[in-house]
Amino acid sequence: MPAEIISGKELSKELKAELKLEFEKISQSLKRAPRLTAIQIGENPGIDVYARAQERNSKELGIEYLRLKLAGNISEQEVLRKIEELNSDSEIDGLILLQPVPEHISAQRLILEINSSKDVEGIHPYNLGRILISSPTVIPCTPAAVMYILDKIISDYTGKEVVIVGHSAIVGKPLAMSLLDRLATVSVCHIGTSMAGNLKVHVESAEILIVAVGKAELIKGEWIREGAVVIDVGINRVGGKIVGDVEFERAKERAGYITPVPGGVGPLTNVFLFKNLLTIIKDKLERR
Repeated sequence: MPAEIISGKELSKELKAELKLEFEKISQSLKRAPRLTAIQIGENPGIDVYARAQERNSKELGIEYLRLKLAGNISEQEVLRKIEELNSDSEIDGLILLQPVPEHISAQRLILEINSSKDVEGIHPYNLGRILISSPTVIPCTPAAVMYILDKIISDYTGKEVVIVGHSAIVGKPLAMSLLDRLATVSVCHIGTSMAGNLKVHVESAEILIVAVGKAELIKGEWIREGAVVIDVGINRVGGKIVGDVEFERAKERAGYITPVPGGVGPLTNVFLFKNLLTIIKDKLERR
């Protein structure tokens, strides 16, 4: 029987409706609309698309969104000073650095400068570290979206064989930590696994398979375990078509559940930026 297709679009609509109500309440507590500032350095068409989507979501949720555009030739020190100003502004609730940044600027250095209590992307080392000690506040948006999907399907992770393909600092590693906290048995695969010729055997064992490497159809459909939950995070453009990291058409014939690309994890990832903003504001209000 073909897999049940998980619609990230539908789930994102549900979550957005919940967030809208929450932000209405938060606005009353703040006595103003929540404020999110995005820092853009230089011009980039890809950033423009992403920022416009953020702006639309902000408007829908009742959030004031400011895109702060800085010149592409600005020095790193000048950007750091600007971030320091934004950190000090109590009227700004969340900050996001729009990437990529120009080559002469270190994105990692800028992220380190952003106050962890305003880090809506959940990628500051302090916030990533809290995941490691099982005390998360905000989680990077993609892992948070993946866990949200899985929680809709799975009630008990105890002993489940989970295979994560991809070990990035903001997707694979936080996911591994989150799933270990649910008592799943987690294997993390990467280029070394593939080089050793062991990727296929790991994928075949997975009751839950999460793939986030950015390589079109790396995971073959016949590798999928019967009835497995398959979460495809990858987004790849092939011949004018968007495809994931999993060979979707063949995989859906074996999986129990599967996310499509596009329309799976992506729409939820965008909304979790605002879920993190809500968490940050609630924490701030509790500390008052």
